[in-house]
Amino acid sequence: MTAAISTRTGYAIRVAEARDLPGARRVMLDTFYKVLGCGYMPEHHDDVIDARTAYLEHPNQRLWVAVRDDEVVATTAIQARGPRNPPHPAWLAEQFPDGVTAQLFRVYVAVEHQRQGLATELVRHAIEFVRQNPALDRLYLHTDARSPGALDFWKNFGTVIHDARSPEATFQTVHLVIPLD
Repeated sequence: MTAAISTRTGYAIRVAEARDLPGARRVMLDTFYKVLGCGYMPEHHDDVIDARTAYLEHPNQRLWVAVRDDEVVATTAIQARGPRNPPHPAWLAEQFPDGVTAQLFRVYVAVEHQRQGLATELVRHAIEFVRQNPALDRLYLHTDARSPGALDFWKNFGTVIHDARSPEATFQTVHLVIPLD
């Protein structure tokens, strides 16, 4: 059993293990359906279904979880890849190529556990992982600005590099970079 890498009152924060994957999947799917309203999209969410391959078997990718009473209540992940074109602009995919780019993914907290500082702590672990990984030299993320508080949260960590919001777009995507120095 892996020890928690940090704790918050009543929560353990740790790198995900195989036993955490069903709970992590639940948090992610609940977020897709109940918070983002997009549901499961296989072209974008394959890591959720095969989290073992995506996060436990890849040396430059990780999944962290916050656990309370043996229940996974929050997730954060790093993938060693840049944004995809499409749906994102080609210039963005070129600026953040696979292999050297770390991308923050799946920063989700179950609604009943929000406002406990879990996302902030999980993201800090993810940023430190990227800083310590010589294969990765930049940290990128995108967020849907319709998600309450998401853009303000991310501006605490990084800088907006492209705002793709428009009235006709399905997703109100904003792209950010987080400095590693």
